[in-house]
Formats: sequence, C-alpha cells, structure tokens
Amino acid sequence: MRTFIEGVRRNSKRLAFFVLSILLLSTSAALAHDVTPGDAGYIQEIWGVHIIPFMYLGAKHMVTGYDHILFLLGVVFFLYRSKDVAVYVSLFAVGHSITMLAGVWFGWGISSYIVDAIIGLSVVYKALDNLGAYQRWFGFQPNTKAATFIFGLFHGTGLATKILDYQIAPDGLLPNLLAFNVGVEIGQLLALAAILIVMGYWRKSAKFFEQAYTVNVVMMTIGFVLMGYQLTGYFVAA
Repeated sequence: MRTFIEGVRRNSKRLAFFVLSILLLSTSAALAHDVTPGDAGYIQEIWGVHIIPFMYLGAKHMVTGYDHILFLLGVVFFLYRSKDVAVYVSLFAVGHSITMLAGVWFGWGISSYIVDAIIGLSVVYKALDNLGAYQRWFGFQPNTKAATFIFGLFHGTGLATKILDYQIAPDGLLPNLLAFNVGVEIGQLLALAAILIVMGYWRKSAKFFEQAYTVNVVMMTIGFVLMGYQLTGYFVAA
C-alpha cells in the first residue's frame, strides 16, 4: 500500500494534467458506445441485408471506442506470450459478441448510463489488477479470465443498448448483426495489433515498469471519471 501511495505522489503532476484533460473532454465524449449522427441516420433508413456497410460500422465502433481500447490495453498489459494474449482476447470477444447479438435480437432494454458506468468500472478493475492491488488489499487474486469474459458481456450489452435506440430494421436483421459483429472483431484485431506493436517497443525500455505504474493509475482514474459521468447522467435523467 505504501508503494502504491508513493507511486501516485511521484507522478501527481502528470496525473493531474491528464485527468484535467479527460474532465474537459468528457462532457462531449463520455458516451463511448454512442453512434455518430451520420451512422445513426444510416441505420434508421436502410432496409434489407447490407453486409459490407455493417462490417464497416462495427470496425469503426471498435477502433473509435476508447473504453474498449482502454480495457483491451489493460488486459494485455502484462501478457508476454502470444498464447495468453489469444486466450484473453478471445474471452473478451466471445462475451462481447454474445450480449451484442442477443441484446439486439431479443430487444433487451437496459439503461445505457448504468451499462456504461459498469464499463468504466471494468477499466478501473483491470488497472487495479495490473497494479497488484487485490493481492495487497485482500490477499487473493481474482480469476482474471472469468473477469475478462464477464466484463466482455457488459461491453457487448452497452453496444446493443445503443443499437436498439436507433430501431434497426427487422428485415435482414440477423445477417446485418453478424456482419456488424465481424466488423467489431476486425476492429479489435487492428487495435490489438497496434497495442502489441507499441507495447513490444515500450517493454524494451529500462523505465517500462515505472512508466507502466503511472499509465495504470491514469487508466484507473479515467475509469472513475467515466463511472462518475454516467452515474450523474443516470440520476439527472431519472
């Protein structure tokens, strides 16, 4: 615990600047699962099967969904073997796919504020996990694979909730949803490739572990900001 506090104190200036930037941006960007007005209009107007456009929309959502990227970064942060990366990313992808497809198909209606707050919590959870907080505070390590899968379910639910808001046409629904999900996985692979390339170079630095500590503290803070923003929106809208 002392190491944790000392680390935060050493990097407080950089952390404060970063958090301030996030707070300034959060008023316009905190709804990470939102669909852009142009894409929303397209979804509402089309009818029938449109495989390529929905694949594009899915890939675009993943690449621009910073909450997805932050959680994915946290998941692979200390994974060095390709096999481990594949296992954890697959668990996240399966969880994400199940609730996205089922949520839209069966019309599950869940408050987007609550879902997005939980997604913010997923970023907090993974950052704390990377910092070794659970072992220090509680003396045990949660099952990281189970947590990755469970939070993947919430990430998919968040997207399903947004898609339902735009009343996608029932004609061609299943093929379009499957295409969208394929696009999401393509976008995830592109994001993952970029993350792994950067991480590969970064890990060669002698200051990697010191900087990794700061980055995970920042990730945790962003997660708390996202949670606070969404919960505030929920109570204001209630």
